[in-house]
Amino acid sequence: MEKVFKTFAQLSASFVFVVLVATVAVLYITAKPAIEEFGAHFIIEPRWGVDVIQKNIPANAPPTTSTSTRDSIKPASSAPVVNTGVADEALDDGDDMSIDDEFDTDESIPTDDDMDTGQSGLPGSADRNIKTIYGGAVPIVGTIFSTLIAMLFSIPVSMGIAVFLSEIASQQIARPIGIAIELLAAIPSIIYGMWALFYFGPFIASVFGGHSVSLLIAGLVLAVMVIPFMTALSRDAINTTPNVLKESAYAMGATKFEVLKDIIFPYAKAGIIGSIIVSLGRAMGETMAVAFVIGGIFQFAHKVTDATTSIPVVLANNFSESSGMSMHALFYLSLILFIVSFITIFFAKYFLMSKR
Repeated sequence: MEKVFKTFAQLSASFVFVVLVATVAVLYITAKPAIEEFGAHFIIEPRWGVDVIQKNIPANAPPTTSTSTRDSIKPASSAPVVNTGVADEALDDGDDMSIDDEFDTDESIPTDDDMDTGQSGLPGSADRNIKTIYGGAVPIVGTIFSTLIAMLFSIPVSMGIAVFLSEIASQQIARPIGIAIELLAAIPSIIYGMWALFYFGPFIASVFGGHSVSLLIAGLVLAVMVIPFMTALSRDAINTTPNVLKESAYAMGATKFEVLKDIIFPYAKAGIIGSIIVSLGRAMGETMAVAFVIGGIFQFAHKVTDATTSIPVVLANNFSESSGMSMHALFYLSLILFIVSFITIFFAKYFLMSKR
């Protein structure tokens, strides 16, 4: 039985490792065309799906289309001439009237100036010079700032709740509040998004100005969502402080604030930092609640009350209708989000496991 249990444990660990490696491999392989096309400039490029005209295309570059606009328009001389009598009389009389005067070919046939895209006169030049640009700067910045707003609001609130539940409140009060915190963690994120869109967002907009969808509202909704996780982990870390240390400090005349500052927080420091980093990773990857209230537009938020977008929102809104390079760019964004989240969780585990 012991050998079976050991084998099962090894297979379980191997399965997790295989899933992790397969996820990274799939993301990288699918994102590789976008990585090769845009490189590291993708991180600082603010445009998404914008067509631009390329310059300095080699003259011998092959056309991207089999036929061009010039090839599809035949000159007027190749058309059958219909004898109406007007042109023949004009020619017989020695007038200067020509077929070009009868049929205005200058208006029907585009010239090199009309197709001037940097390679005038080349077949397919109008299509070859157009390139679609994809960049992740806007969603990356939106993800970072919405997460920072969430952390700035949730850290002090979570620490206050954790200290209250573990050191101040009696068991009759701490128990129902602890259950309420756990219930907040169990609420689906889409419910938070609907609540924020119809009630919380308009209230915040009436107080701070702006619209009912903005970077500020997205950050505050994220804060509400991560407060239960941060509070629960911080409370557990604070409860690990030995009572003998706290009682010794009280016996020496220390106040409750001094006990918190000099005994509890230094002892539970690693667990508290780990709870913050775990909550940070959850806030960076949240999708549905943020999709309701951040706006989902590709522009930088010049103020916290402006609308913008984030990486999870871009993936959720554009994945179903993307193909080609657009799909590769979305996987590039997914790879960036995965790497950032993995590093965040790694540091969280480091602080938690290094706790003494």
